[in-house]
Amino acid sequence: MVAIIDYGVGNLFSLQSSFRAIGVEAVVTADPEVIRKADRILLPGVGAFGDAAQKLRDSGMAEVVCAEAKTGKPIMGICLGMQLLFEDAYEYGHHKGLGLIKGSVRPIAEVIPKDYKIPQIGWNALHFKKESPLFRHIKDGDFIYFVHSYYASDCDEAVIADTDYGAPITAAVAMDNVCGCQFHPEKSGKVGLAILRAFSEMEGKV
Repeated sequence: MVAIIDYGVGNLFSLQSSFRAIGVEAVVTADPEVIRKADRILLPGVGAFGDAAQKLRDSGMAEVVCAEAKTGKPIMGICLGMQLLFEDAYEYGHHKGLGLIKGSVRPIAEVIPKDYKIPQIGWNALHFKKESPLFRHIKDGDFIYFVHSYYASDCDEAVIADTDYGAPITAAVAMDNVCGCQFHPEKSGKVGLAILRAFSEMEGKV
C-alpha cells in the first residue's frame, strides 16, 4: 500500500486515481500510524516552498517522513514534494527542507535563457543520467509534464534524469531509498503511470 501524505498541499486525489488506474492500493492520509504501516510513502506538493515546508512541520508529517526514511522504506516526492526532500530552498527568502537529499532549490531563471517562459509549463523529454529502477518501464526520451519555476541544484550525485529547457534542468533524483520527480507523473499519461508502477514495485534502495 502507498500512503499519499495529506498536509494540505498537493494533487492528492488525482495521484490516488493514478495508482487506482494501475491497480495499486493508495490512501490519502495524515495519520502517522497509517503512514508507518504503508509499504511506500508519496510526498506530493504544489505552491510555495516556504509555506509547504511549514505546513509539513506543523502537521507533524516532516518528522514522520524523516523517521520512515531512516527505516529504508521507499519514499517519493513529486514536484514541490521532490523539492522539499532537499536541504534548503531560495524561494521568496531562504527556507530549510527535510535534508534527505543534498542540494538546494533555486530559480530556473538563474540558468535558462532570458527569452524562455517562466514557469516551465508543458511536455518535455526525459533524459536518463543514471540507471534507476524508477525508469524500468519507460525509455530515454519519453515525454513528461512539467509545471515549475524552481529546480534542484548542487545535487549531481543524486540526479538520475534531467530535461532540456534551454539548460539542463533536474527532472528526477534518487538517493538510497528516497527519490523524487520534478514533473507530474499523474499528468504525464502512460509514461507517468509507468513511473508510478515502478515506484510501487520498489523494495528498499531506489
